[in-house]
Amino acid sequence: MRTAACRIRLVIFDVDGVLTNGQLMLGPAGEEWKVFHGRDGQGLVMLQHTGIAVGIITGRHSPVVAARMAELGVEYVYQGQQNKLVALEDLRQRLGLTLEEICYVGDDLPDLAVLQRVGLPVSVADGHPQCLAAAAYCTRAAGGTGAAREICEFIMRAQGTLAGQYARYAG
Repeated sequence: MRTAACRIRLVIFDVDGVLTNGQLMLGPAGEEWKVFHGRDGQGLVMLQHTGIAVGIITGRHSPVVAARMAELGVEYVYQGQQNKLVALEDLRQRLGLTLEEICYVGDDLPDLAVLQRVGLPVSVADGHPQCLAAAAYCTRAAGGTGAAREICEFIMRAQGTLAGQYARYAG
């Protein structure tokens, strides 16, 4: 698994259940709220600073997600994707990568086909049993509670870039 992590050049995250805890909060006028963990966001920023591309593929469409990804500098945002394999292949071709160079982090059945194809498939701790079975790595943290940060640091540690990222923040 560490060898697979050393090859990663792109990490793709699902949103609901991975970058959030999976709960959907809707207001009376249809407005949507999501809660993101700050440390997960910091992990995405750190990963990008090492030269690894970051993207999301989500089945829902949300202005909140677009705003959060823009805030974190995430360039590759695929929302409203009912067939996540189509988005995966588009992004793979755009970046000129092989599937072995891609990590995908998911939690539920719509993620399963992507998990079965990428070089480093990851499930969050509270993922669906089928996703847990398909994953080469299962986070200790549940979705929305630091799981994204955990996998970001795992990859940076494997590639020898984590200490450099820590040093960027030391006084």
